[in-house]
Parts: sequence; structure tokens; C-alpha cells
Amino acid sequence: MKTPKTVKIEEIIALVKSNDQIIVGMAGNEPQAFMANLHHAGDRVKAVTVTNCLPITNADFFIEEKWRHSFFLDSWFHTNVIRKASQHGNIAFVPNCLHYAGKKRLDHITPDLFVTAATPPDKHGFMSLSLSNVYEKEVMKQAKVVVFEINPNFPRTHGDMEVHVSDVDYLVEVDYPAPTLPNIEPNEKDIKIGNLIANQIHDGDTIQLGIGGIPNAVAKALIHKKDLGIHTEMFTSNMVTLIKAGVINGKKKTLHPGKHVCCFALGTQEMYDFIDDNPSVMILPGSYVNDPAVMAHNDNQVSINSTLEIDLTGQCASESIGTQQFSGTGGQSDTAIGAQNAKNGRSFMALYSTAMVRNPETGEKEEVSKIVSTLKPGAAVSLSRNDVDYVVTEYGMVWLRGTNIRERAKLLISIAHPKFRDALRQEAIEAGYLHELF
Repeated sequence: MKTPKTVKIEEIIALVKSNDQIIVGMAGNEPQAFMANLHHAGDRVKAVTVTNCLPITNADFFIEEKWRHSFFLDSWFHTNVIRKASQHGNIAFVPNCLHYAGKKRLDHITPDLFVTAATPPDKHGFMSLSLSNVYEKEVMKQAKVVVFEINPNFPRTHGDMEVHVSDVDYLVEVDYPAPTLPNIEPNEKDIKIGNLIANQIHDGDTIQLGIGGIPNAVAKALIHKKDLGIHTEMFTSNMVTLIKAGVINGKKKTLHPGKHVCCFALGTQEMYDFIDDNPSVMILPGSYVNDPAVMAHNDNQVSINSTLEIDLTGQCASESIGTQQFSGTGGQSDTAIGAQNAKNGRSFMALYSTAMVRNPETGEKEEVSKIVSTLKPGAAVSLSRNDVDYVVTEYGMVWLRGTNIRERAKLLISIAHPKFRDALRQEAIEAGYLHELF
């Protein structure tokens, strides 16, 4: 049996060489010590590529322009810090649907190094991947060298999270806090949208929720429901609130009844305390949890996602603003399609009717419609119009399933901000979606 070597982080940085392909753990599993120290190899390496997802650490190796020839960053999901650093020219987005992210990346590269956060070994030599198994175990099997930053502050979670020390090459002992994500208090628009969605969720449904004001508003509006279940990409703090209130118990689930299923967790310390050594929370591989065919085994599965912009035919641009990458597809198409394939399943796409956008000519911010006749040039379509079900704004909810283009245009205009509806009708006529007679 292989015994891993316990080393200092400087010794791991010393292993990095030019042209290496490195993959790191996702979100809460990001190896913060490794990320914070990687730039120390910058003077001696060139063209090292790091692949990450939802980064926590504002790491110098990709923030500082001086390292742009030493390191490239490929990301499955952009965040604000990545968007700001993208101007250096060494950052690129990896298009993906979450359940295939690991497999398809591994079809393209073989990682020289995989680094992730984990718990310390127990008395049997098993560590827990703690907060994420979206792609971590997949990558471990292919990486030439595997490194765990073992941290006593991370929750020990159940599902498919156990890794024996004999499967790891190096351990680095660290002591930073598990990264937390505060709850966003819903605003008036969030509450309107949240209530509209919650009214369509029935006792016994299984739900998928994300993060942000709208999902938080949905969660608050579900407080009087009964026997809900969870099969979700991300386990959130609001889910714990609903579990403790007795709203979520998983009793009516047709897949993994009684278990709260996800592939990663990110939230408050209270949530981490709840999932620590809690066998009711199953963190399973993203390739399984987010597989639409798997999700479809949950009768009454409900998927709730948000989008940045939607055109009058139903195309959802949820990850880019024109050609500028803003976030990522994540599990949006996985869960939307999976939910609709389920018996009595439903999928909801939520967005505010408008946004405040800076006019490039005047420099002033102006209000624009997020329901548009055509998407911005270069916008990535995260969810095709073929796969859109319900669409919700603060002005109402429409059901696009099975509708034609003319019907979609009329329905979407009806939930646009009132001051943009006349212009949208005219643009729809010019585009051939509507005719003056209708």
C-alpha cells in the first residue's frame, strides 16, 4: 500500500514545471494554499495551464499581468475576479455542461497535477473530499500526481466522498477556514418572481435550486410546503433552513428517497455544521447527479435557473453578455432538460425584466430590456429554445412548452417591462415573428 508523503506547500510548488497541465478542486474544494503560492514558480516556468471552476482565491498567478506568460488559466465557470483579469490575455473559458465537464476535459488533456482540499484522514486512513465531487474523483484517476490539502476545518461529508490515503501522492497540512458564502436577502423583484415559482411547486416535489436573490426568494416562499425533496447540483444554506423546518424530508422521492442529493456544497458555516458527518446529505459525482437521464428518474423534479437575456424565440443567454464571458453554463441545461424528462417535471427560467447598462457613447447607465428580439451579437446560448419550459419575470410567468414562434413572442412580450412592450412588438413584426393582423 502506497503511503503519501506529507510535505510543505513550497515542495508542491517546486514540482510544477513548464507546460504542466494542472487541475484544481472546485469552489469550496479549491486548494487555497496552492493557489496563493503558485506564482512563486513564475520566474522559472512558462505556459503552465491551470483549469479551475468557481474560484475562491484571488490568486496572483492569474491576477497579476506580470505572470501572463508563465501561467494560463482555463476555467469552467468565470467569476468577477476572472472577468477582471481576462484583459491580460491568458484566461480562457472552457465550454461545458457540468455533468460532462470532467470527462470532456480529460479527453483533451492528461493532468500532470491535481490538487484539492480535503479533510484529514480518519483512523482508517480515509479522507473526505468535503465540499465537492463535481469532477474531483474523475480527475484523480487520470492525474499523474495527486495532492490533498488536508484541513481540520472542513466538514466530513457522505455519499461518494471517501478517498484513502494510499490513492494520494502528497498531503499538505493547512488550517484556513472553509470558504463561506453569505445568503443574499431577496429584493422586491426577487420576492415577486419567487412567489410565482413557488406557487407552481407542489407538496412532494423534488427541487433543484441555485444561489442568489431569486433562488433565496423561492426558498423563503416554500416554507409552507410539505414533503419536498432535493436533487440538486449545489446544496445551499436555504435548503438547510427548509430541512430544519420539516419542509424538506425527501420522503416522496422516487430516486434516493430520504436523501438530500447534490454534487457540491457552498454556503454558511451553519450549513457546513449541518452536513458534517450527516448521512442524509449525499454528495455524489457531478457526472451522475447532473446527468439529465439520472435526474429524470425523480418524479415531479423541478429545476429553477436564471438567465441574463432571452430572445423572443426562447433562446437563453445565461453565461455571456455578447462575446464577454460572464459566468458559465454550469448545470443549467443538465437540470432543465433532466427536469422536463421527469414524470410531471417542470423547468423554470427566471430573470428580471430589465437591467441597468452603461451606454458606451454617453457613459451613463440606462435601463434596457432583458427580453429582446435578438440576443447580443456573439452571445452564448446556454439553454436552447427547444429546451425552455416556464419563463418568469416580476411581471408574470409564461409556459413556452410546445408553443410556436409567434406564440412565444406574444407570451414573452407580455412579461417584459411595460415600457418596452411596444418596441418589442414592432421588432417582432420586423423579424417576421409576428404579423400586424395578430
